[in-house]
Amino acid sequence: MTVQPPTPFPLSARLPEQVSFDRHELGQILGLYGRMVAAGEWRDYGIAALRDMAVFSVFRRTAEYPLYRIEKKPRLRNRQGMYAVVGADGQVLRRGHDLAAVLRVLEKVRPVE
Repeated sequence: MTVQPPTPFPLSARLPEQVSFDRHELGQILGLYGRMVAAGEWRDYGIAALRDMAVFSVFRRTAEYPLYRIEKKPRLRNRQGMYAVVGADGQVLRRGHDLAAVLRVLEKVRPVE
């Protein structure tokens, strides 16, 4: 039996980094989420940390398509802004550099039944 040293992982094939919301961003998003749950508008949420973006999805009911998606795309930070609120139909409701300003659009909009 021959003992061989372990094969190291190649340096160029590193795992891709994920984009995620930081603590301050999640605090702002969950603050809005809590107010909307208390108002009876929203019921569930989902978070996805992908390679090029992070998504916070808001649902009226569980196992349904999201009413709104709050997206963070760092590659757009020097252009339109890295934060966006996207409606259920895929339309961008607001985009910008400041998360608090972008989230204000959701405080004014009420979903249609």
